[in-house]
Amino acid sequence: MKVPSSVPGHVSFIMDGNGRWAAKRGKDRINGHFEGVESVRAIMEASVEWGVKYVSFFAFSEENWGRPESEVEGLMKLMLDSMVKELPLMLGNGIHFRVIGNMGRLSARLREAIEEIDRKTAGGKNLTMILFLSYSGRWDLQQAACRMADAGARELEPYLATAGIPDPDLMIRTSGEQRISNYMLWQLAYTEFVFTDTLWPDFRKEEYLAALEEFASRDRRFGKVK
Repeated sequence: MKVPSSVPGHVSFIMDGNGRWAAKRGKDRINGHFEGVESVRAIMEASVEWGVKYVSFFAFSEENWGRPESEVEGLMKLMLDSMVKELPLMLGNGIHFRVIGNMGRLSARLREAIEEIDRKTAGGKNLTMILFLSYSGRWDLQQAACRMADAGARELEPYLATAGIPDPDLMIRTSGEQRISNYMLWQLAYTEFVFTDTLWPDFRKEEYLAALEEFASRDRRFGKVK
């Protein structure tokens, strides 16, 4: 499996299609989310192997709180269980785990687990893995603007929830949908997009490599002339 000589520094994913994957198999939606965790693990391992330094996942938006209560509860339990289960993998591969979002909406137990795993993995130098949880781009801009105003500052970027993290070079959305769904509205300004029909639970190393090859073929000018 040949990897492009130049890989993006930060790859972000909108993980879409878990429910459709489950429905096609006559299963409950939560089964699709369970299978989607396997895709996250595969992407983490490949990113370390290929030298990607930041990989982020849009796991749960602020709008997702409007989903059926049973699904939301199942998702939160899955995220908590997965964080704990994947800790040895993260420690063994030098992965720093972070969560970004409106943390006040999460349960105390989940917040405590996030803080503990962030602290335990903080020494990871190979990859920073970021989970966007209870996040929306509009929320991020609003909270940043408020903090900027309180500080009497002129620059917005230092007050974004992603401050200190490079903007994504590549954003991949699965399942055939072609929109950003209120995700990192500021940060995606010059990001390259790749949309694939593959449902997230089926997105593994081969599909990831195809997206990196597509990215490598792009001519990024950032509004300038080469």
